[in-house]
Amino acid sequence: MAKYIGLMSGTSMDGVDAVLCDISQTSCTTLAAHSIPYSAELLTALNALCSEGPDELNSLAIADRLVAETFAKVTLALLEKNNLHPSDITAIGSHGQTVRHHPNSDVLSAHFAESSIRGFTCQIGDPNTIAVLTGIDVIADFRRKDIALGGQGAPLVPAFHNAVFASDDKHRALVNIGGIANVSLLAPKQDASPPKGFDTGPGNTLMDQWISLHLNKSFDKDGAWAASGHCHSGLLDRLLLDDYFALPAPKSTGREYFNINWLSNALANYFPSSAELQSEEKNNNLAPKDVQATLLSLTGSTIAQEIVKHFPKTNREGAKSEVIVCGGGAFNKALMHNLSNALSDYVVTDSHALGIHPQHVEGAAFAWFAHAYMNDIPGNVPAVTGASKATVLGALYKKA
Repeated sequence: MAKYIGLMSGTSMDGVDAVLCDISQTSCTTLAAHSIPYSAELLTALNALCSEGPDELNSLAIADRLVAETFAKVTLALLEKNNLHPSDITAIGSHGQTVRHHPNSDVLSAHFAESSIRGFTCQIGDPNTIAVLTGIDVIADFRRKDIALGGQGAPLVPAFHNAVFASDDKHRALVNIGGIANVSLLAPKQDASPPKGFDTGPGNTLMDQWISLHLNKSFDKDGAWAASGHCHSGLLDRLLLDDYFALPAPKSTGREYFNINWLSNALANYFPSSAELQSEEKNNNLAPKDVQATLLSLTGSTIAQEIVKHFPKTNREGAKSEVIVCGGGAFNKALMHNLSNALSDYVVTDSHALGIHPQHVEGAAFAWFAHAYMNDIPGNVPAVTGASKATVLGALYKKA
């Protein structure tokens, strides 16, 4: 067994998680975790970097160092909390902070001809800085090798989910609901089938942005505001018409696509007579809390529809397939209720059932990816990302 630390901050940007794991060739045990939020100033800068703006290069370079310093800070706090020293850790696996994800060349720059545009993904958090400040070797830059091989660079977690959480005899779906939601569809080990996986669409990001706009809150605790409203079936149907939901896998997306502008355009198309769609006043009998309820249903519907479409309800012996939820969405009681109703033919629970806190699964994944790098284990699944072949992901940044 060897100790690794995984560092993760997802598209929701609600904080940085450091997860300590003991990993061998056959197991990954989560030992401890620690989380800290970004400073308000850095969070504002990161949100600005998720869309085009002035002085992007300088802002990106500065944020790259500040994110790394935050990652190092949470790592050192985790070590202190558990009476560990840097020498006790084999390596850190750092995902970095995603600020842009355009794997399908869907953004054209005025500086390049259309024919020269390539898909890309951008995660910041300088691994050299993390290595120097922590005194621990860092494995980072996990996504770009997959993109170089023609893949989307996401989702990567199906390889980890399959290695650690696949059942001997049951079908098991892992659903991560962060800013964006993704699913890993795991066949029983006895079937010896590779996992499937893809981003289903928005997870928490639209709900977080909508409640921030109207109630100045960073998220809807327990989904209480959504639960106080009513889903507007006509608006939900309109949102579900977006081309992304009909795309076949492999597919991935981000908050660059599903954001408040996407929602505003959808509302404007559905309620063209509304003068101010983002006001607190009702628009055609639709209150802001009803929009929130509809957004919750959008997240639940897009997850459930993909699972029903691609995943069997039982194994060969008739045991129900399991749907295991992790990420921040696992704590949204209204969303979990929505999923349980939509997936009544499955056993729906959260990752506590697998012995790991829902907020720690992705951090543990990147601890495992560091282990995979150190042991020459491929980290991508070509059927998931669309890459031309499986490959070891990441690069090593040695401590000073």
